[in-house]
This record gives sequence, C-alpha cells and structure tokens, in this order.
Amino acid sequence: MRPHILATFILSCFVFSPLAPPARAEPVGCVSTTFRGLGLLNDKVCVDSFRDPKVDGVVCHVSRAKTGGMKGAVGLAEDPSDASVSCRQVGPITFKGKLKDGEDVFRESRSWLFKKLQVVRFYDRPNNSLVYLSYSDKLVEGSPKNTISTVPIMPWGQPTPAR
Repeated sequence: MRPHILATFILSCFVFSPLAPPARAEPVGCVSTTFRGLGLLNDKVCVDSFRDPKVDGVVCHVSRAKTGGMKGAVGLAEDPSDASVSCRQVGPITFKGKLKDGEDVFRESRSWLFKKLQVVRFYDRPNNSLVYLSYSDKLVEGSPKNTISTVPIMPWGQPTPAR
C-alpha cells in the first residue's frame, strides 16, 4: 500500500469515528491478577457500569482485563480481548427513539491505536427482549471471543397476582 493512501486511511479512521463513546462507564472496582513488581501497575480485571443511552431502565456491567506494567501505565499496552457483559432491568423500560439492531451502546479502546471493546444492542421483538453482545474488534483482525446478556422487557412496579 502506498504511504499516502495508508496515511489517508489512518486519518479517516480518526476523523470519521465518534470522539466520545455512546455510553459513559462508571467504575465499580478492580482486582489484581498479576503482580508486576517495582511499583508498576499490576494486570487487573475491572468492572464498570453503564446505562443504555437509548433505553431507560436498563443498567449493564462490563468486566475486562487491563494490562499493567510500564506499557499499561503509559497507555501503550494492548489489552486482551476477554470481556463479559451483564445487563438487567432496574426500572420501567422506555425507548428513547428508534432502536437499530447492532447499535453501539458502549465502546472502549483496548490498545493505543486500532483495537476496541464494543457492546451492541439488538431488540428480539418476538421474545420481547433486549440482547446485549460484547466483543472486541481490531482494524485488521478481530476476536471471536464474545458474551451476551438478555433483558426480558417486563412490567415494572405492578403487583404480582395472588395464587
């Protein structure tokens, strides 16, 4: 590939990609998995929570591995593709606008350049459920590692009939 074509392609990735993730994650906590000595950052598994920006009443938690060490400290490490997502109904579910299948609800960079973790949403209309899929992708080669979480859309705050 010619250098100017590659440079144009790289620039377009930055210009045409959204600058802010669809949902902002709030930290829940982290645990160390590998000690990196000499006061450097340990490898960790971290959990964050986020709300679906187009669906009120749903909260998701995403866990993923974060690489420590010197590269991790300065943001140059490529984090593993392993991640997990769990979503639950926490209130009455209401849609804010039209939902598109495969729409990003969360995105996070997993390397300093071209790898990202994504959580996308699908609406399973026949089963009245929302399906959240987490996966990582890379400009050249993604990972088949993925996880899903489903949220059945249920009435909220209504008493259960006595039997």
